[in-house]
This record gives sequence, structure tokens and C-alpha cells, in this order.
Amino acid sequence: MHTISSGDKVLVTGANGFIAMWIVRKLLEKGYAVRGTVRSADKAKYLEEYFKAYGHKFEFIIVEDIAKSGAFDEAVKELLEPAVNGTVGILKSALAYGQEVKRVVVISSVAAVSDFSVYKLLNEDDWNEPSVIEIKEKGADAAGYVKYYASKTAAERAAWQFYEDNKTGISWDLSVLNPSYVFGPPVHELKSSDALGTSLRLWYDVVVVGGQTEDFLKTGLAFIDVRDVAEAHVLALENEAAGGERIIISAGPFIWQQWGKCLPTGPHFNIADRAPVDVANSLSLPIPSHSKLPIGYPGLADTAKLPVEFDTRKAARILGLTYLNQEQVTRDSLTDFVKRGWY
Repeated sequence: MHTISSGDKVLVTGANGFIAMWIVRKLLEKGYAVRGTVRSADKAKYLEEYFKAYGHKFEFIIVEDIAKSGAFDEAVKELLEPAVNGTVGILKSALAYGQEVKRVVVISSVAAVSDFSVYKLLNEDDWNEPSVIEIKEKGADAAGYVKYYASKTAAERAAWQFYEDNKTGISWDLSVLNPSYVFGPPVHELKSSDALGTSLRLWYDVVVVGGQTEDFLKTGLAFIDVRDVAEAHVLALENEAAGGERIIISAGPFIWQQWGKCLPTGPHFNIADRAPVDVANSLSLPIPSHSKLPIGYPGLADTAKLPVEFDTRKAARILGLTYLNQEQVTRDSLTDFVKRGWY
């Protein structure tokens, strides 16, 4: 069996990050012990305070340079089960010292699935080869997003190749999760909204700040809440069938103008409050007045075409994963931003 159960220890790399800290929280809430890696003792202080209620269930180790050969050796030694957010470096450490390791879960991205230049139903058999080819042709002259896409593709390919090359001599198996845009309320340390990561900062700029062009607001991709990403990691560790699988996780497509263009429900929704643009303008209490929120270009969402479609049946079948909707993502994110004084 390659699965784990409550009480086992899980290694989470980059534990102070947006997604990773939610993974740590989900694991601790479900009774697992967690060892997190961070790059400095200073970065660990916030984690120690945030997770102090879990006592010895949470511990950290400093890995200053994840690219350095053997960087994760000390982190992997003596562990029962690491769940990882990384690629070949930690796989090598798991190979060298992970005789009792059961499963490695790597977070990749839908950026490794497609460059989204052609509309089609995308599934786990698809790979973003065009971005890799473009990098080989243009090198440093390639666009920034192409470099990002290519790096995600190359990293995931390397993880699978390492696993295939070594699986006859290891005790663990590999599972890879490919999330779309990750939004939702952060729990990691943030000094200001300027410190938000790329995806969440983009969401914040569209929903709270405004000022985007009409051309931009009719673009988009697909989303998933960070809490669902964390849940998917736990489920991938717990389900035997997730071993050896590449799994796309996404709640659905959107264009920026229609963000949350769904019919909100729940005790706090008042249909009279619905604005023609997005869910942020559709929410009533307990979110404060919407007078500060941008409205973009009302009506744009009625004619714009959704940019992508993912087949997420594997996530449903293997993980049983369900998703928070756009109203929940927006409400919880705005509530968090209000508490931080960002809205």
C-alpha cells in the first residue's frame, strides 16, 4: 500500500507559501504530523506561531537552496511519508533516504498541459510542448509567460522521467496534480497586497483595484480555490488509485469580466443586490459596501467566449474532489482582505 493514514508524518516543501501553508493546515486538521521546509529561520517564525496549537505535530527544517544537490536529504531522513511540492531534487533525496516513504505528491500546473492557443477539451494526456519548443527557439527572448509554462512542463516531465527510471528500486509511487489558476483567501505571511503571488494578485487587481482594459477582461482561463488544492493533496495521499496518475484539478473556466457570473446562494445573498458584472458585486452582507468595487464593462460577459475547458472526471473518480464555487471564493477572499485593511 502506498497510501497514508492519520498520524503519519508528511513532508511539505516551501511550507510558508500560499498553497503549501494551506496544505500544512489541512493535514494538521486531519491528524497528520507535518514537517515543513523553509529557506530561513526568519520565514519559520510565522509558521511556528500560526501552528503553535498543534504542538509537536508541526516541525520545520531549513533548506536554503532547493536546487542544491542533496538539499532535502536531512528533511527526508527519518520520515514515514513525505508529500512534496517540488521536482527532481526531493525525488533524489527520497530515493536515497526514503526507504519508508510511501507516496510523493508533486504539484504541477495546467501550464504543463497546454499553452491554450487552441480551444479544445483538455485532459491528462495533453502536454504543453509548444512552449518548450518556443523556449528552445527564442531562449531569453521568449515572453515571460512562455518561460513559466515551459518551466512547469519541463519540471513535471523530469519528475515523471525520474520516477520511471527508478520505480523498480523504490518503495514509493508518484502522483502529480495540475491545478488551474489558484485563488482564495491566503493564510501565509503577507506584509501588504503587493506581496501577493502572481495569480492571487491578478485576481485582487481585477476584483478590487480595477482599471483593466475591455480586451483584457474578456480573456481568462480556469480557477480553483486554494483550499481545494490543499484538499486534493490530502486525498492524493490517502487514495491508492492516485498512485502513478496525473490529475487535472479545476472548478471551471471563466473570463475576468464575468468572474463569479453564477447565481449566488446562501443566507447572505439578496437578489436585488446583483450587479451585471461579477460575483463580487453580487454579494450582500457580511461583505461591506460594494461602492469601492470596479464594474468593468457590463454586458461583456454575455458575448465573450470561455477560453478553455478541462476534463476533470479523473479528479472526481479517483479523488472524489468537489469544488468551492466563485461566490465562496470571492466572499472569503474579500472578507480576508477587509480584515487586512486592503479593501
